[in-house]
Amino acid sequence: MNTNLHELSRKELEKLRKDIDEALSTVSQRERKAALDAAERAAAEHGFSLAELAESASKGRKTKTKNPAKYRNPEDPNQTWSGRGRKPRWINEAEAAGRPLSDFEI
Repeated sequence: MNTNLHELSRKELEKLRKDIDEALSTVSQRERKAALDAAERAAAEHGFSLAELAESASKGRKTKTKNPAKYRNPEDPNQTWSGRGRKPRWINEAEAAGRPLSDFEI
């Protein structure tokens, strides 16, 4: 295909773009199916199905748990801090005012 794109009209270029997008979509689907087939063959060589491997991979993930609050702002009980990470502003302000951290323990 030796087409000079600069000689085509807008309508011809838009049709060409549409045809290219459709061709890319089909190629993408073919490549995806080929990759899936290859993965299934590789899993089968080791005595597994791809579904089994995907299931066991998702079971191994740990869920992140939130640390329990150790300190609470007496002026706003919704503000808590676990004692980990950077101190919240209300703790810093209270300590600057001379209050000990133990005043805020839950």
